[in-house]
Amino acid sequence: MRKTLALALGIVCGSALLSAQTADELVSKNLQARGGLEKIKAIKSLRTIGRFQQGSFTAQVAQDAKAPDDIRESFTIQGMTQVQAFDGTTGWQISPFQGRRDPEMLGEDDLRDISEDADFYGHLVDYKEKGSTVEYLGHDTVDGDDVYRLKVTLKNGDIIYYYLDPDTYIEIRTERQQFIRGAVRETVSNLGSYKQVDGVYFPFSIESGQKNRPDSMSTITVEKMEANVNIPDSEFKMPSGPASTPKTGGGAAKPGE
Repeated sequence: MRKTLALALGIVCGSALLSAQTADELVSKNLQARGGLEKIKAIKSLRTIGRFQQGSFTAQVAQDAKAPDDIRESFTIQGMTQVQAFDGTTGWQISPFQGRRDPEMLGEDDLRDISEDADFYGHLVDYKEKGSTVEYLGHDTVDGDDVYRLKVTLKNGDIIYYYLDPDTYIEIRTERQQFIRGAVRETVSNLGSYKQVDGVYFPFSIESGQKNRPDSMSTITVEKMEANVNIPDSEFKMPSGPASTPKTGGGAAKPGE
């Protein structure tokens, strides 16, 4: 009985170790395929300009991001611009579409979104140091094609699934599960049209929306991306003005939601 139990435990522990090794191997291959860790970390800032489209609706979008966790996003239509930003600690917004032109603190939902998006190098880079875990879940399919599936559990408990192309090891889809106020919110992003910027591959087409809600899907097409742009820290700081806080968990509605 003891030998049987010891053998069973050995198999379980061995499988867990193999899974962990496989997960780390896939993470390493993914980072290498994107350009290698040295080139990835050589980029300290990114400026992105693109076009948002959902059905016949279009708008201009822009994003400034800076390592390690600063981000500012804008959405412009008919001469009005919505801004959301995070400086590593504080998330804020300006929402003229809702009649609010003064800066205000982000609600819980939007703050959760933007703080996770602000991880400049992505959730696979230095994931252990960030308090995250990565598991290899085996093979899966995306639109009928074989993929590797990784499960990344963030420090805050949220989960991001990465679907890696088996030939290139680049992610072609991510799915995010967020746990907010006892509810689960699931979103999906399809990534494509990868291009190199300063030796690192980035997706220039991002289709995203709520999982299992095809009508919510929208596409951002990147028109220009520049690396190591001089972006002052002040751009991410909340401007002076009434620092009101939205009453509900979510602030300004995001396109596609």
